Amino acid sequence: MEKEIVQRAVSRLANTMRIYGEEHIRYKGLVAIDKEEAIENLDRAWEATLEAFHTLYDVSKDDFDYFAQPDTSLLIALRNALHHRDHSLFSSLLPELWLNEGAERLEGAAFLLAGHKSRGGARSCMHHFVKLEDIYSRLDPSKNSSELLRLGKPSDIQKRFNLIAEGLEFKKVLAEAQAERYSEKKVYLDIMPIFISGVCRVFKALKLLGIEFKGYDAKTYEQCFTEELEVDLTSFEFKILRINMIQLHLGPTLTINEAATTYFRKRREEDA
Repeated sequence: MEKEIVQRAVSRLANTMRIYGEEHIRYKGLVAIDKEEAIENLDRAWEATLEAFHTLYDVSKDDFDYFAQPDTSLLIALRNALHHRDHSLFSSLLPELWLNEGAERLEGAAFLLAGHKSRGGARSCMHHFVKLEDIYSRLDPSKNSSELLRLGKPSDIQKRFNLIAEGLEFKKVLAEAQAERYSEKKVYLDIMPIFISGVCRVFKALKLLGIEFKGYDAKTYEQCFTEELEVDLTSFEFKILRINMIQLHLGPTLTINEAATTYFRKRREEDA
């Protein structure tokens, strides 16, 4: 491992993470003026973080097995899918709601939003939702999707997907969707907790190998991602996003965080 090269890759990833955070802060003000620019800026900044994560993978994969862990394996798969663009998958929820023609068509629709819970540190106020169905279409051979990434033996592809699906407990999201009668196209997974988990995992491993966090951004994130943050990949928080007249009137200025409501189905059943 070329230590200096890896350290530069860590610094670049930290830099793109800061830029994404800044775009998230700017979103609220910009979206009221130009919704397309605000949403596209946010999504392009997100893709830049995945590109930087992949760069870190390129220079450190001999010392850390990214495909042995469900979070890092999914992040690499998502980056590759977004990089090659040979499919129609992984459009995030924001453009699906507000950049397609006729948002009014969604009035009355409800979306199930699932995100892994935090074990340590504050839960991120940033989110990036993609259809869970898209992950299955791209990575699960058993779905026989035309969008499937066909690199390698089918058995190896299936094994890799099973590691992701089981490690990230996708079955719990599918069970919740079935219990609440959501169609597959209305079920979205928040990738941000998975990203946080993956970055924490890699940063901790690299730090143990003697990698230093150089530069302002890398030093700023070092303690947070190696000592404070921890994501519970076995537990989910579920939210409902209902598209009503108020949501349509306010548009994307009412963020998903503000519009979606957390619910506990078990508690509702006990109250009934």
